[in-house]
Amino acid sequence: MKAESFTKEQVRGFYRKMLLIRRFEEKVGQLYGMELIGGFCHLSIGQEAVAVGTHAASKPGDAFITSYRGHGLMLACDSDPNVMMAELTGKKTGYSKGKGGSMHIFNVEKKFFGGHGIVGAQVPIGTGVAFANKYRKKDNVVFTYFGDGAVNQGQTYESFNMAALWKLPVIYIIENNEYAMGTSVERSTSITELYKRGEGFGIPGKQVNGMDFFLIYEAASEAAEHVRSGKGPILLEVKTYRYRGHSMSDPATYRSKEEVEDMKQNYDPISALKKYMIDDKIASEDECEAIDKEVRDLVKKSEDFAKNSQELSVDELYTDVYKSVGC
Repeated sequence: MKAESFTKEQVRGFYRKMLLIRRFEEKVGQLYGMELIGGFCHLSIGQEAVAVGTHAASKPGDAFITSYRGHGLMLACDSDPNVMMAELTGKKTGYSKGKGGSMHIFNVEKKFFGGHGIVGAQVPIGTGVAFANKYRKKDNVVFTYFGDGAVNQGQTYESFNMAALWKLPVIYIIENNEYAMGTSVERSTSITELYKRGEGFGIPGKQVNGMDFFLIYEAASEAAEHVRSGKGPILLEVKTYRYRGHSMSDPATYRSKEEVEDMKQNYDPISALKKYMIDDKIASEDECEAIDKEVRDLVKKSEDFAKNSQELSVDELYTDVYKSVGC
């Protein structure tokens, strides 16, 4: 589907959502530096088009599951920035009462099932959700995201085998940001064309430019149509790039400053969409600035909400550990 298929309002909405992810993540980085966010924290600055582009290809009832680099996708799923920021700062008003934090954040209402700290753990879980959808005869897809590092995990291939065998409605999305935790794909992976990793199981794959919103949307839409038609899983390798380190504790010395700067200046997904909107008179420079101001105000409100929210009491350590179920 081409860019012209969208209304001006839709395109501006996609731009706003991508910008919200960028500004939210920048604020998270600031709050982490101020020690208001604890634990591990992984930002998705630079990868905004992946989350927004794939979510735009979904329909109500579709599910989303990702790794610990999940803030952006959760915002793409229309989660409340206030409640998200409260979760990241460990406050009671967070989505998981502040107990999930950055790496284990959930929003079941929006069908966002994490946020998983173990590399590759979300792949079999997403496959299981797809099995549940097929078992219940639901016409829904599960968008399962994982990184280039998780591609080499054994549980990933066990999931591929099961999904292909049972023709499960799951789209596997490899967010290939090239460096996993800190080692380049060329140094860690024998076959660097990651979209081919499903071929041994009969799973078709495609490589997509992850810095272009429209190309991602088009590929995700085609993938969703393939899966919904009962043909089984499909794999998308989305070539993207993260501007920050693997986590907030990573200085990212394994790549040059020139490389990062080149990506920011010449391939940034938000700048590309903004240029498209201005060139096609979808929005003016002033209108884009107004959207940016609105988004910054929204993020500031989320910061204030989190700071003013109630801390957890010590008694909360022993709650939500087990779930009571009927016999």
